[in-house]
Amino acid sequence: MIAKLLIAFVAVEHVYFLVLEMFLWNKDIGRKTFRLSQEFADASLGLARNQGLYNGFLAAGLVWALFAAEEQSLSLRTFFLSCVVVWRAHGVPADRGRAGGVRRDRAGSGVAPALIDLLRCSTLSKTAI
Repeated sequence: MIAKLLIAFVAVEHVYFLVLEMFLWNKDIGRKTFRLSQEFADASLGLARNQGLYNGFLAAGLVWALFAAEEQSLSLRTFFLSCVVVWRAHGVPADRGRAGGVRRDRAGSGVAPALIDLLRCSTLSKTAI
């Protein structure tokens, strides 16, 4: 149950990143969050929207995993949490940990407990077979 709550928290954070990058990037709040000049924000808007879209896909996948049937949920959670792990590993060094005013290392706060839960579930399912 706790793992599911943490996964939901990670999904909500990725929705926040989607909104920030797709819709607020070149607005005052986006420029202030990422410390961008108006010129740079306007020039990189397409890139930011693409990045925001990928964050939306992560959020959608995590939400799907939460509501999927149990036999699908384990695989979905494993895949989408793995995507978040890769996102964190790549993003943290690249942006010194900032994404939307929230540190990317906190964005994956549900990943470790959820992955431990996944390992536990997969071990239990193998012993039940």
